[in-house]
Amino acid sequence: MSDAAPGRQLGQAAEATLVVLARAGDDAAFVELVRRRQGWLRNLLRRLSRDATLTDDLAQEALLHAWQMLPSLRSPAAFGSWLRRLAVSVWLQRVRRDSSERARSSTPGSNRDPSHPEERPEMPEPAVTGGPQPGAEDPGAEDPSVRLDLDAALARLAPECRLCVVLAYHEGMSHGEVSAATGLPLGTVKSHVRRGGEQLRVLLQAYRSHPALATPGPPSA
Repeated sequence: MSDAAPGRQLGQAAEATLVVLARAGDDAAFVELVRRRQGWLRNLLRRLSRDATLTDDLAQEALLHAWQMLPSLRSPAAFGSWLRRLAVSVWLQRVRRDSSERARSSTPGSNRDPSHPEERPEMPEPAVTGGPQPGAEDPGAEDPSVRLDLDAALARLAPECRLCVVLAYHEGMSHGEVSAATGLPLGTVKSHVRRGGEQLRVLLQAYRSHPALATPGPPSA
């Protein structure tokens, strides 16, 4: 059998099968999972972070966590929702860390503590890239102007509000699922989705009437 045969077989395998293999330590199976999922993952994190460079960093971090924690995933069929929760957690941690650092830097005489990251096992390649990925779906891909308008509007929402809106509308999650994925109270999620949706409708209408407004500004409080 040629060396290329296993690769072809993995390319045709169901995602749950790949998860079982990767969970058992099969590097090639995990690489195939990354190939299939990284476009979707980057799109989700781009909606949340609004920064292409940060998106790549967050996606790489989420995939590293996935590689390390995969043995704890009980249901291979739940890989997608599990990876989404990891991505949300990574982004929330970054938001809270940045907020904490800004608060410390604004305090006279404050000193930042040096970070000591834990040693982690090496994650199989490939690394996350910004190029188009096979099978990756981007709702705004057919019309870049729609995507830019939506990104600009999302940029004006507060982080937790933006998170709830992206998960509810972009990911199609129920309020209960958003609450479980983010740790936010159900009532808070419902409020964020309702208010965020209203803000998006107003902002998108304004951007289409006045394109100059599409330059992202500071998020609302």
